[in-house]
Amino acid sequence: MVQVARGHRTVPPPLDTLSVVIPVYNEEVWIRACVTALTAAAAEARLPLDVVVVDDGSTDRTPEVLRELAGAHGIRVVSQPNAGRLAARSRGLAEIREDWVLLLDSRVIIDRPALSWVRATIAEHRDRAVWCGHVDVETEGNLYAAFWSGLVKIGWRRYTSEPRLVSFGAEDFDAYPKGTGAMLVPRDVLAKAVQGFDSLFDDENLASDDTRLLRYVADRTRIWLSPDFRFRYNGKQGTRKFLKQSYFRGTTFVDGYLGRPGPVRRALLAAIGLGGGVAAASLRRPSIAAVGLAAVTAIAPAVVARAGGSRDEVRGAAALTPVFVVTFGAGVLRGLVLAAARLGRRRRNAPAG
Repeated sequence: MVQVARGHRTVPPPLDTLSVVIPVYNEEVWIRACVTALTAAAAEARLPLDVVVVDDGSTDRTPEVLRELAGAHGIRVVSQPNAGRLAARSRGLAEIREDWVLLLDSRVIIDRPALSWVRATIAEHRDRAVWCGHVDVETEGNLYAAFWSGLVKIGWRRYTSEPRLVSFGAEDFDAYPKGTGAMLVPRDVLAKAVQGFDSLFDDENLASDDTRLLRYVADRTRIWLSPDFRFRYNGKQGTRKFLKQSYFRGTTFVDGYLGRPGPVRRALLAAIGLGGGVAAASLRRPSIAAVGLAAVTAIAPAVVARAGGSRDEVRGAAALTPVFVVTFGAGVLRGLVLAAARLGRRRRNAPAG
């Protein structure tokens, strides 16, 4: 990658071409919408694209749709047996050609002006090199998506209460929304982050490829966020998918936050202590667990409303909090067991000294 020296830093070249990596698994509807919106945004920005879609072992019509999109838009399609998003992304990154990379999930739809805006901004401010997308969650008719959107309003209200151009680094990492489902980054920065990625778990399918990877980047450079670099996320529906997602996020939450100091880790440790205390007390009086769950369920909608949540988000909190608390908590417990198991193996295998 060609870089330009500026003081003691190097900055990336202008955003004149862009590689995009999209992992996909059984998303025959959304992958079409994702690629179509992406190519329209690139055309408006007059930005040549190199799009690599990695089909992670889809079993629906996704492969057929990808063949159609390859013909219509010139995307490149790579297929592999199902191995998870982290493996699919890694495969895609091995195929890209350009100096800039956009990581994009198949249910994330880019707004048409987004690439034009970020290209002009980078041209004017060359040191603003890493961007997380401003992602709005489509909540209409989807109670499950509304629930997740409400959690975002609570956790990152410093930004969601007043969306604006901001940047964050390691010191305020926990205060802002972020994710690799819509992330623009120089290729060499991303390559170093992937190389430096290290999970608390042995199973990479359960690793936090969002938070831990972004922490590596934030330790070294500011990450930028703006409502002008906007995307829309279309969440999954159905109780079974919600339970699976909650359990998985509980596990990855441990991987993303347990090993690093900050308010989220303190909250996690406090929740673990409180949950352990309630569980122990419930062995003697089972009603304690029911009362505790009822209290959290009653409080959650009020907290979402206070954080600026919409009516749908408040309804989602009221309906799904009890299910989420139990399932997410089980995922956290799994994460703690996996982290402890790996730590134990490392200590046993460490050379004597």
